[in-house]
Amino acid sequence: MAIKSHNKRSMEFSTASMADLVFLLLVFFILTSTLVSPNVIPLLLPNSSSPTPIETQNVTVYINDQMEFFVENAENKVTEDELQSVLAAKLAGMQQANVVLRADKTVAVQYIVVVIDAINKINELSSTNYKVILATQQK
Repeated sequence: MAIKSHNKRSMEFSTASMADLVFLLLVFFILTSTLVSPNVIPLLLPNSSSPTPIETQNVTVYINDQMEFFVENAENKVTEDELQSVLAAKLAGMQQANVVLRADKTVAVQYIVVVIDAINKINELSSTNYKVILATQQK
């Protein structure tokens, strides 16, 4: 005589709790992604009453409050003497490019002129038309 068990084992896996986990992970990544700052170098940009957003920015130059130059990010610190050659290497092969200058509002105008002069020399040597755009923040 065969004895049959009343408790049958189910071979199915419940996925009801998986949706909750995916939702919580989604909320976590959305919240943490908004906390990441795109500008690694802390700057106080000058105010402007009529900001115009730029559509294409190819190369960004930062000048912090210690008058240090950075190209693209905080790892690419350059001196005034190296600035022209580093920018020329970054802009190589681009015909129409914008150089976005993000300078702290405490930076003297002379340091801004150094970047503009470097771009003007690159334009003369390679017969291109790179433009320098000064980044500001809205009032």
